Amino acid sequence: MGARGELFTTQVYLDNRSYFFNVKENRTGDVFLQIVESKNRDGVEADRHQIAIFAEDMQKFLQGMEKSLDFVEKDRKERIKAAKEKKAAKDAKYGKGNSDGKKIYRVKSEGKNQKTDDGIKRTGKVIHIVSKKNLEEE
Repeated sequence: MGARGELFTTQVYLDNRSYFFNVKENRTGDVFLQIVESKNRDGVEADRHQIAIFAEDMQKFLQGMEKSLDFVEKDRKERIKAAKEKKAAKDAKYGKGNSDGKKIYRVKSEGKNQKTDDGIKRTGKVIHIVSKKNLEEE
């Protein structure tokens, strides 16, 4: 038995956090898993939080963890699918874009699905008028 009743330990290092998984045995012989999270805070001493799961509760703990992981994975896939559907709908409505890099704007008064390049560059709140003289030179 190691220091302070440690039977096994492993570590996972992330960007600003570290996780320690320690299997320990207490004085009465009970085996438990201790999970410690250590967070760095701007070079100051780290925040540490820990939980303990006793051996008889580990299966239930793992079942809850697996359910949570399944939900997270399912939710992630649904979000990706929804984003793809939204992008496809946007591409179908507005077109996939043009290859020459120019932005083409639609004017509502001229009819549906009609593209127009009227020499006005629209960039949000500010409207920039492009000189027709410059357009003719090109």
